[in-house]
Amino acid sequence: MAPPAKTCASCGRTIQCRKKWERDWDSVRFCSAACRRRGVTTVDAQLESTILELLAQRSPTSSICPSDAARAVGQPDDWRDLMEPARRAARRLVAAGEVEITQHGHVVDPSTAAGPIRIRRSRS
Repeated sequence: MAPPAKTCASCGRTIQCRKKWERDWDSVRFCSAACRRRGVTTVDAQLESTILELLAQRSPTSSICPSDAARAVGQPDDWRDLMEPARRAARRLVAAGEVEITQHGHVVDPSTAAGPIRIRRSRS
């Protein structure tokens, strides 16, 4: 029986158990060496809290774009560099049950979502 899937502590994507991880599955926290090196920085934590703050300022049915959080945290000329970190922050918040990621108004799997996404409060 395969162990249950986990969520990467850095990028928020789903981690499936691999053969080489079977014995140490309880200690696996990251999906790749890149995520292990990156970890969760103070900017990542700031993006998470900014996403939650922006959602709290809007109506319960409203959503935000990751660029809203990137613009709020970054400088006027470098916010685009924070787009992928904002998407990672949103995926971590999905794993925590705080938000949902949508495309065209439908909830999508954050691990496989490609293209423009929206972030809204969790409805469950």
